[in-house]
Amino acid sequence: MATISADAVRQLRERTGAGMMDCKRALEQAGGQMEQAADLLRKQGLATAAKKAGRVAAQGLVEAYIHAGGRIGVLIEVNCETDFVANTDDFRQLCHDLALQVAASGPRYVSREQVPSEVAAKEADILRAQAEQSGKPATVIEKMVEGRLSKFYEEVCLLEQPFIRNPDLTVGTRVAETVAKTGENIQVRRFSRFEVAEGLESSAAS
Repeated sequence: MATISADAVRQLRERTGAGMMDCKRALEQAGGQMEQAADLLRKQGLATAAKKAGRVAAQGLVEAYIHAGGRIGVLIEVNCETDFVANTDDFRQLCHDLALQVAASGPRYVSREQVPSEVAAKEADILRAQAEQSGKPATVIEKMVEGRLSKFYEEVCLLEQPFIRNPDLTVGTRVAETVAKTGENIQVRRFSRFEVAEGLESSAAS
């Protein structure tokens, strides 16, 4: 498999608007060939989804999901452009899948753009300090930090997580597939996750 540079992933993302993980996967499948990777993304509908992202999505649903015998609950708002699409089985299934994902994987943010700059900076500092203990050159350390920071985003950002029903896809890809199918812009606006007694043990210990 060809080694894919972060710069190549960035270029493909700027060109197509698809997510970082999807761009990397497309480049890997295309053996590092930019044109071929872009074609793959177009076929998957991800580039099309990105073009629709600027359109107003002021309709949609709030999906509720209760998991583990009432111990975990999720509310998630997913927006689309029309009531018609909001009432389709494809859109409703997407909302259910997203609520299930939040319940199971516990993301903290919808996307990396929502991660506060101070949180990202603190995480990068911690990762850099860990990498520096390896004694490797500064350029290698920065690449290590970049890779580990991407992993951090994958863990805490809903759209970058592996989709629980098909880990070969990201959640962002799952959303993009529904965009391609419905022909409308779809945006995950916000979510809340509740877990019984979450945080109480640490409060009691403090």
